[in-house]
Amino acid sequence: MNDRVVGVEWLAERLETEGVAVVDVRDAWEYDGIGHVPGAVNVPFDTFRADEHGAAEAGMLPGAGVFAELMGSAGIAPDDDVVAYDDTHGVFAARLLVTAELYGHDPHRLHLLDGDYSVWNRSEPTATDVPEGEPVEYPAKFRADGPLIERETVEAAVDDPETVVVDTREPHEYEEGHIPGAVRLDWRELVDTDARTIRPEPALRDLLEERGIVPGKRIILYCNTARRISHTYTVLRALGYSDLSFYEGSLTEWEREGGALETDD
Repeated sequence: MNDRVVGVEWLAERLETEGVAVVDVRDAWEYDGIGHVPGAVNVPFDTFRADEHGAAEAGMLPGAGVFAELMGSAGIAPDDDVVAYDDTHGVFAARLLVTAELYGHDPHRLHLLDGDYSVWNRSEPTATDVPEGEPVEYPAKFRADGPLIERETVEAAVDDPETVVVDTREPHEYEEGHIPGAVRLDWRELVDTDARTIRPEPALRDLLEERGIVPGKRIILYCNTARRISHTYTVLRALGYSDLSFYEGSLTEWEREGGALETDD
């Protein structure tokens, strides 16, 4: 895997490196009371989580102004290497990284800590002090050419044999109705829940190939929860999938706009 996903050792070697911003997306009480990676700043998930309808740009984004204020206030510069983590196998942290990419942060400078805070805590020191940092300007502008796509683009790709549409929801959700031809891939299948880290690359590639999710195809992800899409997106990017995009509209919206659904009846 490339460095879209990085290990504890990788981060430990770079903790005091200028231009590396470590971001803890857990709630403030966890960051303050339980401890955090030394030098990490706190940008809780709920602060960049959109409301039910998301921002005007598209999908479930918080809005460019909101995100710019959050990142800038935390002292994160637009050219920083950002390493994000949570304590839930990385599913919340991945959303921060995808949001940053959609607002113009260089995706090659966005990294998910493999595992989560619990994995770091097994072998590395932690801290409770809040780092002193100065706010910076963080420009944020929605990338219309980014990986977030509209319903019409998905609908046009449904019958394309070179495209694989991937449903990242739970089994019962998929069975009740899914985009025609979509294959199901639960983000948790990509994680070793005992180790709390992403599964080894050979196991991941075998799993994905079984579902027809191969690098030579165009891959479109969708879900009803943005963080689940974000985790799957981040893992596939780490595996080198280049033609990768995702749709964040609900299936209610999909049907309302005339899209068909399949069921497993």
